Amino acid sequence: MDARTRGRERLVEAAADLIDRPDVSVGRMFGSEGYSVRGKLFAFVERGGDLVVKLPEARIAELGLDPMVMRGRPMREWAVVPFARDGEWSAIAADALAFVDEITP
Repeated sequence: MDARTRGRERLVEAAADLIDRPDVSVGRMFGSEGYSVRGKLFAFVERGGDLVVKLPEARIAELGLDPMVMRGRPMREWAVVPFARDGEWSAIAADALAFVDEITP
């Protein structure tokens, strides 16, 4: 099993409670399946198998996470949660959902 597949399987487990919400859906983004609320992405697994989430910058710093880098640039409000911290994925994905839900009309 490759790293992305392993990460996706772990995210399915970690986000099991979130997907039951009527406004949360699964779709393709950045070449991976991602979770969105009312069409706005909040979590997905990147090619290396790590979780990527959208969070406020202060929360990213509080959790000690690295920013997601795309084309050499750190992406504002996007952070990488290593697979090694998969025990935290459920709580962090829930935080990401709450954040994106709050900022999405």
